[in-house]
Amino acid sequence: MSATTKPIDISKLDLNEKKSKKPSSPNPNPNPHQPTTASNLGIDVKKADDFSAWYTQVSPIKSRNDGLLRYFWLLYPQTVELLHLEAHSRFKLSIAQSLDFFGKEIEKIGVQDAYFPMLVTQGALEKEKDHVEGFSPEVAWVTRSGQSELQEPIAIRPTSETIMYPTFAKWVKSHRELPLKINQWCNVIRWEFKHPQPFLRTREFLWQEGHTVFYTKKEADHEVLQILELYRRVYEDVLAVPVIKGRKSESEKFPGGLYTTTVEAFIPESGRGIQGATSHCLGQNFAKMFKIEVEGERGEKSLVWQNSWGITTRSIGVMVMTHGDDKGLVLPPKVAAVQVVIVPCGITSKLEPSIVAAIEEKISQISTTLQAIGIRVNTDLRDNYTPGWKFNHWEVKGVPIRFELGPKDLQKNEVRVVTRHDDQKKQYSIATLSESIPVLLEKIHDDMLAAARARHEEHLEVIDQSWDLVLPALDAKKFVMIPWCERPACEKDIKERTCRAGTDEKAPAMGAKSLCIPFEQPSMAPGAKCVACGHPAVSYTLFGRSY
Repeated sequence: MSATTKPIDISKLDLNEKKSKKPSSPNPNPNPHQPTTASNLGIDVKKADDFSAWYTQVSPIKSRNDGLLRYFWLLYPQTVELLHLEAHSRFKLSIAQSLDFFGKEIEKIGVQDAYFPMLVTQGALEKEKDHVEGFSPEVAWVTRSGQSELQEPIAIRPTSETIMYPTFAKWVKSHRELPLKINQWCNVIRWEFKHPQPFLRTREFLWQEGHTVFYTKKEADHEVLQILELYRRVYEDVLAVPVIKGRKSESEKFPGGLYTTTVEAFIPESGRGIQGATSHCLGQNFAKMFKIEVEGERGEKSLVWQNSWGITTRSIGVMVMTHGDDKGLVLPPKVAAVQVVIVPCGITSKLEPSIVAAIEEKISQISTTLQAIGIRVNTDLRDNYTPGWKFNHWEVKGVPIRFELGPKDLQKNEVRVVTRHDDQKKQYSIATLSESIPVLLEKIHDDMLAAARARHEEHLEVIDQSWDLVLPALDAKKFVMIPWCERPACEKDIKERTCRAGTDEKAPAMGAKSLCIPFEQPSMAPGAKCVACGHPAVSYTLFGRSY
């Protein structure tokens, strides 16, 4: 094996999760079948005080000390249904809508789903030098089968270019067979060693990866931006998370690719950017390595042009960090498994049974009416919990709307409506709920996106002249837009000059790097200089600390 791909032999690794020296998150619920008690419903860390601890408590997945590999995360099997994710019976959210949206959109442009093996030979992985060097520290290798050493180590996919492309070379022989557009939904292993965080940095994650083949660069360039716009829509139109579209620098682009485009999010509470999804033009580099050639229009042999693109479960973490608050999750309506929960109130032992029955009947009618128009409803009729306990329970889960229905509401044919994102309480006529609630759900999405965008813009600082303003802005948890020369040496220097000690183990010491070169550029003054080095500026570029 080459020096750049020293194997991580997983047969020799410590497989058990080490017990942390630090206290575990408060009031864990180790039994997923056991209802969560009132004592561990709430979040006891404020988002502004300790963001990392808050995120660990709020996050919808947890690690387990039960023999799992370190830095892997468990999604309970009984709750992973149709891409609905639940953990500890505490949190439930649905990413089915976002994935379904994306799947339908790429189907419209001719992308077909397939599945390729998760293992790749060393020879195939190392065909593209820049590619393997980019992933080398994260590649996990299988070196044994039972008691026997394998003749050649086999890598577990960090991404699938080198797995798919030998097959692509057999599939396409003529330009008439192009374009080829393949997508797969799968898991990936990248052997991260430090600072694991649910959804954001784990050794295994779920994603979709698209791989496409074109006859011309023009077609490939068009698709890169077409897919990137779909990713923007996933974040902004579904998850209510604002993102910035742009191009990655040469230092940050996909290893072995021609160029990379990205949607970048920003988390104000941590002062860190986060890559939301990427769409890469691979050029003809991989086609050359894997001999993907077609017969051209005049009978000549021609290398194809290729793209790859992907979005991961990291998007859930970005959504949680963007919208969550001190009470728990705050879910955008389009991805909430439960959009409306109905809680009966004012029911006591002194209340006439006929009134109790009437309240429950009205709740059933409301639920049926809303479900008939596609709204996801839960009726919480449990009689062993108080209404206040139920309110807290559903607030932690982030359900967008809560209905409260009591005897007085029943008399007026009204229901109290409480919105999770802003805690507003209003009376709504039951007779018009089928018209008013869809409108309210849209308003909640718009409000959440607008609020997140406002926080985003408050933390963006444009610095045109003085480098002396950059580090204070970064330390104030901002990201900066500066005139930049786009030289890799300058980016390396910026990273070194802006490095500072991390505040905790979840926020490691890290200098600022280029997040992206935004497509929407401010007007640059003639003769503008790079703020960092004084060379002629090429573009305004976003720099920030990042996950």
